[in-house]
This record gives sequence, structure tokens and C-alpha cells, in this order.
Amino acid sequence: MKNIFALFLLIGSLTTPALSQEMNISGDLNNPLPVDPNVKVGTLKNGMTYYIRKNTKPEKRVEMRLVVNVGSVLEDEDQLGLAHFIEHMAFNGTKNFEKNEIVSFLQSIGVEFGADLNAYTSFDETVYILPLPTDDEEVLDKGLLILEDWAHNITFDEEEVDKERGVVIEEWRLGRGANQRMRDQYFPVLFKNSRYAVRLPIGKKDIIENASYDVIKRYYKDWYRPDLMSIIAVGDVDVDEMEAKIKSRFGKIKNPKNSRDRTFYSVPDHEQTFVAVTSDKEASFTQIQLLYKADILETTTLKEYRRDAVHQLYNGMLNERLSELTQSADPPFIFASTSFGGMVRTKSSYSSFAVVGEDGVEKGLLTLIEENERVRQYGFTKGELERYKKVVLNRYDQSYNERDKTESASYAREYIRAFLQNEPIPGIEYENESIKALVPGITVEEVNALANQFITKENRVVVITGPAKEGVVLPSEEEVLAMLDAAGELKIEPYAEENLGTSLMSTLPIAGTVAATKNIEDLGITEITFANGLKVVLKPTDFKNDEILMSGYSAGGSSLYSDEDSYSADNATDIINQSGVAEFSAVNLQKMLAGKTVAVAPYLSTLSEGFRGNAAPKDLETMLQLINLYFTNPRKDSVAFQSFIMRNKMLLQNLMSNPQFYYADKSSRIMTQNHPRGGGFPSIEDLDKINFDKSFEIFEERFANAGGFTFFFVGNFAIEEITPLLSQYLGSLPGSDEVETWKDLGVRPPKGVVKEVVNKGTDPKSMVTINFTGEKPYDKQTNYHLSSLGELLSIKLIEILREEKSGVYGVGASGSSSKYPYESYTMRIGFPCGPENVDDLISATMAEIEDIKTNGVSEEDLNKIKETQRRDREENLKENRYWLGQLGGYYRNNSDLGGFYEREKQVEALTADNLKAAANKYLNMKNYIQIVLMPEN
Repeated sequence: MKNIFALFLLIGSLTTPALSQEMNISGDLNNPLPVDPNVKVGTLKNGMTYYIRKNTKPEKRVEMRLVVNVGSVLEDEDQLGLAHFIEHMAFNGTKNFEKNEIVSFLQSIGVEFGADLNAYTSFDETVYILPLPTDDEEVLDKGLLILEDWAHNITFDEEEVDKERGVVIEEWRLGRGANQRMRDQYFPVLFKNSRYAVRLPIGKKDIIENASYDVIKRYYKDWYRPDLMSIIAVGDVDVDEMEAKIKSRFGKIKNPKNSRDRTFYSVPDHEQTFVAVTSDKEASFTQIQLLYKADILETTTLKEYRRDAVHQLYNGMLNERLSELTQSADPPFIFASTSFGGMVRTKSSYSSFAVVGEDGVEKGLLTLIEENERVRQYGFTKGELERYKKVVLNRYDQSYNERDKTESASYAREYIRAFLQNEPIPGIEYENESIKALVPGITVEEVNALANQFITKENRVVVITGPAKEGVVLPSEEEVLAMLDAAGELKIEPYAEENLGTSLMSTLPIAGTVAATKNIEDLGITEITFANGLKVVLKPTDFKNDEILMSGYSAGGSSLYSDEDSYSADNATDIINQSGVAEFSAVNLQKMLAGKTVAVAPYLSTLSEGFRGNAAPKDLETMLQLINLYFTNPRKDSVAFQSFIMRNKMLLQNLMSNPQFYYADKSSRIMTQNHPRGGGFPSIEDLDKINFDKSFEIFEERFANAGGFTFFFVGNFAIEEITPLLSQYLGSLPGSDEVETWKDLGVRPPKGVVKEVVNKGTDPKSMVTINFTGEKPYDKQTNYHLSSLGELLSIKLIEILREEKSGVYGVGASGSSSKYPYESYTMRIGFPCGPENVDDLISATMAEIEDIKTNGVSEEDLNKIKETQRRDREENLKENRYWLGQLGGYYRNNSDLGGFYEREKQVEALTADNLKAAANKYLNMKNYIQIVLMPEN
């Protein structure tokens, strides 16, 4: 079930004619919600719950989960951080897998550590994530053995415990910064008199470093027990066989004789309003949270399910109003939203959130108060409600249409919530039928009645965070309270909206003619060229039932414009995207598209211009109409332009105070030798260089000639049905055989060995990036060897920097090559760490590179890479987005499509010598750029 957050509303007696009709359609509203018959739910004698579902998306895979219904809130005072620490130790030695054997084994079967194999710990739960192949029974059984070991056989080898302390400290270090410091100030206010205020999962550094082995084991012995656990298995499995395996393997685990009570800690109610105002000199943004705490409401009956739908409508309509305000000429915030959500397991909240400019707290908070008060006084309009009903109904239709193509991981997440939060799982068939019966009868009066129940003076909390900066004054607690008290006296007008048109296009274009058609049968591709020169590449698939993906490009981009006009060019499509098309503003366009699954966005990059988008098959024509209108009738909206400038200025005010953003900006400039077109974040002054008229002129120029465009469509369509629509909306566009191309701006990385240190921030945290770059002729084989070498380095550096040296939480390497604007390659290695470890970890990285160059690669590591690539390729070939990206790359690079399936041959042919040769050729110790972030002191 999709998680629709509920607060504390109880709908009164359901006796209206509309509701009586709903009961006739859906049965007694007080009946309990059923359990989806497609999932087998059971409980073992020891109390362990299991959920099993057969699902073949993807095929020959199963998503396994071990869910433990405990987290950091259960820690004793001497255990702060140890719930999370134990999650780490699960990967460092169990009864049947010594030290790092679990990670090594899973890598050997194509399961990547971090990307696939993972775990997380929060206040109230710990979840282990284990995807497995199912085409090898021995591998599947071994995977189940891993889950069993996690459940009750972690060994806590003392040497491994001490090594893992350093890894967890590095994860702790990653979380340090302005947000953490401000959170430490406002959490005791938000969770006043609650255990949650002092039980953050990451814990305390001194306990992580010094906790005794017995204290660590005590948490595991107390809380890792079957009556607090669930096993989830969703995938390409036989349900009965999997159930038998679970019963056999997990049924023998015993609960402790004198088990501790699993307490669910409360967040106390309060009559007064709590206010927390805190600042930090490294804060990037100014943020406002306005929360109204409420009790958790369970959803167990159809009546309560209907209540949740009412909440969803309220929330969606208010969010649309807030979004509309962000697009005004003088927006009160950069972004704003409302939500009904669980704060923690025992408390939910109705909350409003906004990101504002550094001097915009009062305006932003007053706007949030005012918009909530507007709903309380006047409610929503019938037009808003009917429109958002279409959005909700379409959302459920989408899920229903994809019911046999839903990813196993999605179902696994749903069953995690079912176990931990008692979320109902009636199945999308039941949900879609119920929503269709219930939503039409929901009245605007009952939605409007929610405001008085959500917005109260009790359990109210305001949290304001922002930069500590000269000249920036955040409001005091007294000033915040005064604004809240004045809400009832605000003079507010009812919400008013413009009349909307009934269709995007009043006159449909006359269809163009097809000049040529080409079929590439091996790939299932059809290529159509229209008389206007526009080319379309079609790949029909059955991977998803309700999805068509689209992209399109033409060579040129912002590279064709001068440095003076580059700001106008770089932002042209962002401005148009926020302006709308034809007579429809972006706000009205969004309203026009209510109930449709469609999105189209033009883009302008350095070397090309084009489109990205998607649609459900039923909305394909709408997507094509939008593309046509962006070509022929883009909207020039001065209000949208002013809004765009104002919001971006607010966004940039303090961005560089954050060490991570500052480091990213400096790194871009170092890597491009401070080229004016080389990247990095713009300044507020740069925004003033954008000329509205010039931006619009550039957009029209770049999209004037459709003849230079190639479009790609991948998804659920039939060639004979889509072709007439393409002819009408794309084949009819103005086009010629004039050929344009991009301009090489001369942006290049520095040569030789470059070592730069960037000093920013007060926390003891560093970041290391090492880039090996060079020029070489582009070819697919070299690109493949480079990417494989990156995968190898990631495996080896995790082993050395994380597992052996305990110096990093994560490390990654990636290799790639490019054909445009010049033929080149890059190998990037990056990791965060403590400043005191920078030199040692860089030396270890370089030593590993030299070892690969000299001694090559082991067969074990080679096989890990190849098996991961086989598994990834197998899954990717059944993903629409993968095909869209691959086809775009082939056409942009003028590659031979006949070689599309060479990847399988490349994987089988990959040797240790290939990787050794690539390391020697491309990891040149006389040509790399090393950039290190260090604290200011």
C-alpha cells in the first residue's frame, strides 16, 4: 500500500448519500482491509514473521530483507551508537563467514557492496538488504545462511570490532557540519522530554571508540531475537519452497528466557508552543519548519482508508498552492511544502516546510501561516478538489497498470512498513478499486473541515535555522510567537484561480510526410526520417505497461554563443521551463495536465539542445503536443523570469559557506584551469548578467530547425499507432537540411602533477579527489577497459582503505572516456576521511595502483567484476531507461548499432592482462590532479 500519512482526524458518521453509494460499491466501510492474496504472510512458533511473494521483475532475482524492530531508541546510556555499530559488525564476521567473507562471496556472485548489499539503522528499526540471484540453488541457500547468521550468529571478533570502530567514526564524521550542529540545538526542543532527543542513531564518538566488547554484545543479545524480527523474500522464487526454507532455517532460533520488554517511547504532548531558532556560519540555507504534532492513526478498515484519501487530497491541494506562490515575481520562498508524516514511530505531525532567503524568514513564515489560515477560513474550491481527484485517481491507475511490472524491491519496502508500522497491504487491485469507488464521493466540505483539526495551538513547534552572518538577523522566539498569535486576525482573501482552457492546441498541425524508414531487426528498432529532416528512433518494449520514455537532441548548444551571452544561453531552457507554452503559464499548464502522466522539458547543454520526457501510453499525444509547442510557441513570461532570478539569488546567498559546495566549486575550477566556461557555481552577480530578451532569442534560435533533431522513444507503444502521431506533431515542425554542430570552447584539465589544497570548514573532515586524465582516440573497447578498471579499483580500495586501514566509510573509482568535444579519458577516485589520515590514505591508494600495474589482477577479483557486469547487463537490457541512454549514446557518437551486443563478448573476453595494461597506460603518475579539502585551521 502506498503510505498515505494520516494524523488525528476521525471522520464522523458516514451517512451522506454519496457515502451510502460508496458502501454499496465497496461493501461495509467498517470491514477490515484484506491482505493481498499474492503475498504469503506467516509467523513462526518463535514469533518471527515472514512475507513471501513471487515476482519476476527482475527475473532470476530475489530481494531478501532481515528486519529487526529495534533501533537506537532502545540503547542503554552506555550504548549510544551501538545499534548502528552492530549493523556494521554483521558484515565483519559471523559463525559461518569469517571477517569479510560475506562481502567477498556476494561480490563473486555479482552483488555490489553498497549499491546492492546494504543495511540501515534508525531510531526504531534496523534493516538488512540482501539481493540474490535465484538461478543457483546453492547460492540462494548460502544467502539465506547469511541472513540467519545476521539474526543470531554475529561473532564480534575483537580485532574486527576494533577495526570497525574507525569505519563508524568516519561515517560519524561525514554527518558533522552545520546541519548537525543546528539539529543538536533544536532536537531537544522538537522532541522535548522524549528519549528521541538523545538517541540519534549515529551515537556518541567516545562510546563508539571505547565501548567494551561486552556492552556491544549486550545490545545484540537483548534485542536481536525472533519475536522482534521479520524475514521478507520477494522475487523469482517458488513461494512454498521459500516458506519451507525459512521455517527450517529460522524456526530453530530461540528467544532469550528473560527477554526485555520492547518499549515504544512516546513524544509527550504540550499545550504551549515550542520555538527553536538556531544559526551556524556554515549553514547554506535558511529553513522554516512549522509542525503540529499528532498521535499516530492506524489504518485497518475501509473507513480509515477513506480518511487517508481525504488527507491526501488536502495535502496535495495545499502543496499546489504553495508551488504556485514560488512562481510569483517576488516569491516568499525558494521551495515550500506541507505533509502528513510520521516524525517517529509513536508520533506523527502535520507540517509545513519552507526554504527562504537569508532575510526572508518573517515573510516566509507569515506566508506559511497565511496559506494555512486561508484554508482554515475559506477552504479549497470545488474546482481544486475535482482537479486533484484526477491526480490521485491517475496515480493509483498507474500503480495498477504496472502491477505485474513492479520491482521486487518496491514490494519489499511495502512489507517492511507492514511489519514495522502495521501498514495495511491489501494489494493494488483492491486499492485501485476502492479509490475509484471512494474518491468521487469525497466532498469539498469534509476536506475543508480538516484545517481546524490539523492547525491547533497545542503541540505546535516552530524551528528556524539559518546562517550566522553579519547583517542577518533571525527572529526571536517572542517574535515568532507573536506572528502565530496574529494569524486569526490576518485579513485574508479567498483563493482565486484563472479559468483554464480545455485543450493545449486549438488548431492541430497538418501531418508531415515520412521520407524514409529503416528497421534494425536485431535490436527491435525502427528509424523514421521525416521530410523536414527530423529523425525518430523507436524501440517498443514490454518492460513496463504504463511507460514511454523520450529524449531528443541536436548538436550546437550554448557553445555557439559568446562568453558575454553564455549566462543567457546557459539559463535559457530553465527560464522557458518555468514560463509554460502558448497562452498557458507554468502554473496553468500544470493544472491543465492534472490527471495525466506526462512530462516534457527542453534542455540546453554546452554541446547540444534537446528534450527529455515521459508519458503513459494514454498521454502520448499530450507529450507530443508539448514538444510541438516548445518548438513553435514557447511562452515569454517576464513574471516567470523575475521569479527564476529571485529564487536563484536566494539559493546562492550562502551556498559557498558550506565546505562541500565550496570544495565542489573549487574542484571544477581547478579541473578546467579557471576557464570562464568551465563550470562551478554561479555567483549572485552572474545572475544579473542574464538578459531576458537574449535568453528567449537564444531558445528560439536553438529550436528553430527541427531538421537537426534526433528523437528516441522507448516503451509500451506500437509502431503503427505512434507513427501517425509523430507525423502530425514532429513531422510537421519547420525544418531544413542545414547542418549545425557544436564549438570546442577549449576547456581542458591541467597537465602534469597538480596538487591543490582547499581550506574550508571548522569540522575535522577532509575530502580527497584524484583525477587521472589524458587525451586518446575514442573507442568502445578502451572505454570498457577503463570502466572495468574503475570497478576493480573500487573493490580494492574498499578492502584497503576501509577494511584494512579503517580510514574511510566509503570510497569509489570510476573510469570513462569521451568523444566530444575532444577525445579524452578520466579516471576519478574519491573518498572522505579525517584530515590526519589524508597523506596515509593517498599513499595507500597510489601503492595499490602501482601494485596493479606491476602484479596485475587476481582471478578472484577479475571474476567479481565480470559476474557483476553480467548480472547488471542482464537486468539493464530489460529497462527502458537503459535503452534510451544507450541508443542516445550510439547515435551521438556515430557508433555502429551492429555492435550493440558486443558488450556480452567484451565481458567474457576481459582478462587480467587487459586491466593491468589499462592501468599502465592510463594511470600515469606524471599526469594527475589531486584536490584535497582540509579544515580552515
